[in-house]
Amino acid sequence: MKKIGLLFVLLSMVLPIGNSCRKDFLEISPGGILDQYKLANERGIEALLVGAYSMLDGVSSTTGGWEAASSNWLFGSIRGMEANIGSDAGDQTDIGAIQNFRETANHSYLNPRWKSIYEAVARCNSTVMIINKAIAEGNISSEMADVYMKQARCLRGWFHFEAWRMWKMVPYLNENTDPAKVTNTEDVRPMIIADLSEGISLPDNMGLIGKFNGTVSKVLLAKALMQMNNDYAGALPLLISARSGTKPDGSPIGLAPTYGEIFDIVNRNGVEAVYTVQYSVNDGSGGYNGGMGEVLNFPYKPGVSPSGCCGFFQPTQEFVNSFTTLDGLPLLDYRYNSLKYQNLRDQGVPGGNEWDSLKSYDRYPYYEWDPNYFPGHQGCTVYDPARPFTDMAYVSKIFNNSGNNPLKSKDTWTLKWVEDNFKAVDPRLDWTVGRRGIPYWDWGVHTGSDWIRDQSYGGPYSPKKQVYKKSDVGKYTETGNWTTGFTANGYRMIRYADILLMTAECQIETGDLTAALANINLVRMRAANPGGFVKESDGKTPAALYDIKPYPSFPDQEYARKALRMERKLELGMEGHRWFDLNRWGITVEELNRAIAYERKMPWGRNLYWSAVAGPEDVTYPIPQQQIDLSRGTLVQNR
Repeated sequence: MKKIGLLFVLLSMVLPIGNSCRKDFLEISPGGILDQYKLANERGIEALLVGAYSMLDGVSSTTGGWEAASSNWLFGSIRGMEANIGSDAGDQTDIGAIQNFRETANHSYLNPRWKSIYEAVARCNSTVMIINKAIAEGNISSEMADVYMKQARCLRGWFHFEAWRMWKMVPYLNENTDPAKVTNTEDVRPMIIADLSEGISLPDNMGLIGKFNGTVSKVLLAKALMQMNNDYAGALPLLISARSGTKPDGSPIGLAPTYGEIFDIVNRNGVEAVYTVQYSVNDGSGGYNGGMGEVLNFPYKPGVSPSGCCGFFQPTQEFVNSFTTLDGLPLLDYRYNSLKYQNLRDQGVPGGNEWDSLKSYDRYPYYEWDPNYFPGHQGCTVYDPARPFTDMAYVSKIFNNSGNNPLKSKDTWTLKWVEDNFKAVDPRLDWTVGRRGIPYWDWGVHTGSDWIRDQSYGGPYSPKKQVYKKSDVGKYTETGNWTTGFTANGYRMIRYADILLMTAECQIETGDLTAALANINLVRMRAANPGGFVKESDGKTPAALYDIKPYPSFPDQEYARKALRMERKLELGMEGHRWFDLNRWGITVEELNRAIAYERKMPWGRNLYWSAVAGPEDVTYPIPQQQIDLSRGTLVQNR
């Protein structure tokens, strides 16, 4: 999807050709000014709509890139304790303030996000005005005007909803708004709902994959009803109807056969992707159209891991632990963070394949347990000649201790190795998180700390869902730029599994636990077929112990809520939803402080969470001070 600036350049090159012999050809509009007289037709309206759609990624030449990314990797996932900032202590330090709930109104990431959203709103309003002008001049049929208008208004509603769920107290701007009288004290939810409602009567087959259609609009309206009004009864029929809809190009939707294939670039518009924000590369834009918002979020090791830049967006230990299963089911009571069930990490173990291939104790240092020794190698190695090393697993367990587990005897360590070697996890873990010893797309096995910029700062894990394959380089990644992290792997804004889980949430809140159970189990049973994770040594042995089963029943509504909330965490983790989900459920403060208390115990926790406390004000972000200043007092702070 090209940015609107490129389209205006093309229009400015084409339009003068047809007018060059007219008497008024010397009456040239000033450069850089949108000439509405030349756009009040189908061609011009299409160009304006493309410009509005192009803002769905949050990126433009005037609003920034990763600071405004609408994939919400920062505002939804890092804020929601799914991921740490990553990289190192000196890089993009303002992200740490958002992670620690210490951001102020002058935070450098908030103003670009605000500007991005309201630039998008302005583009929608320009489109509405030109549609009205084209109607008045008879340049467009009423049928086409209706289709264009519904798209423009639905887009405008979505962008306002994005602002609302960030700041709550936001201004609503339509094509008739007087900029000098804009305020943010009015309840804008009815106007947002009205705009989004315009799209639900759009055809399902719009002929192009990147446009909103009736199916997409129903999902967006349902999401807004749930988030803004807890209107589950109103959202439910929209979601049920959307399940039998199509993609915007008329192709079918449904659950992908395997979980991992959803995130492969070649499947960016696959059956699971109900709506994907379209990215493109090597198109002359210099990377602006190629996932610029996510360009920081790739493993760090230059020449070996994907991109070589920049090591941000590292999954938290608390999030990784959530994938532990017992008898195929998640631990809904948070036992997954206990010593018995937490997923052990290779924190402090030197990285690289050479460590994985060592067979003898002679090559490993010997440590006695020191309960006061916190950073670096946590724990002790124990000489046990009856148990030679056969792979990295035992080493990882030995070095893995987090500083709060004073195991001392070799018998205890051996027993612990046996227990942990057969610890079961949800297979979605290894499609979401890169961890040592597990295949990472076609890049080979993740080899630990040499993929991580600074383990002591961000922890031992890598992001994975948005990362491209080695075989994608040059074809689906930008060439000639400072990093190959500009990719065509569009953001899956709506997944079919998300529709199923939102439907289940509505059914739980309206009392239909049987239907909710069926929908959640559909998602879980697809996850039971992960695909791809076998040991390189034989090509068939599972790389880890995977165990996932359907829920047999929901005994009551509260249990069903816990199951639904966990399922969204496991299914949609690292996709920018978590903080917004917590806000909708009204559990943001308690849930984040619980996760912080655990993460603070990690070797990296003292750096990232030493002062972190989530308070009641942290269900919103502060309104950018620059916007309040520019408004000359008509906008007021929301805290």
